Amino acid sequence: MERTQAKNRHKGRERAFQILYGWSFSESSEQGHTQRTFENFAGEQFEDNQEANQYAWQLISGVEKQLQTLDRIIAAYSKNWRLDRIAKVEITILRLSLYEMLFGKDVPVKVAINEGIELSKKFGDRKSNKFVNGILDAIGKNWKEHESLSALTGETEKS
Repeated sequence: MERTQAKNRHKGRERAFQILYGWSFSESSEQGHTQRTFENFAGEQFEDNQEANQYAWQLISGVEKQLQTLDRIIAAYSKNWRLDRIAKVEITILRLSLYEMLFGKDVPVKVAINEGIELSKKFGDRKSNKFVNGILDAIGKNWKEHESLSALTGETEKS
């Protein structure tokens, strides 16, 4: 991947994090709410970088669509932590990084983990990066070995 594309993806991840973090406080499940929020935010806060904005929207909409699956996997790996007890910053980063790891076909597991750690250093507290790293690393090892969503959640696949 060329350097400019990697830089734009990094910006896109940060933008996606910001929208998803705000979304975690919203009670609205109204169709299109997230997209309107993103468009408003992009128009006011993000410089005109179409590649970063397109990648951010791809991540946002993907996390939104796969939320239940992502949360089941995070719950399975966050021993002694209920999802509602994980800080909003960390749960947002875990969802975003996990989405990239599992569904971002051209994103290596290591990149998804490293980007999650970088987001946690920038937006979280001093312990965030260790927590995020621990969970993503455990999921990443299992994903590399099995590449099966059911293996990550502990559920058996239906034939």
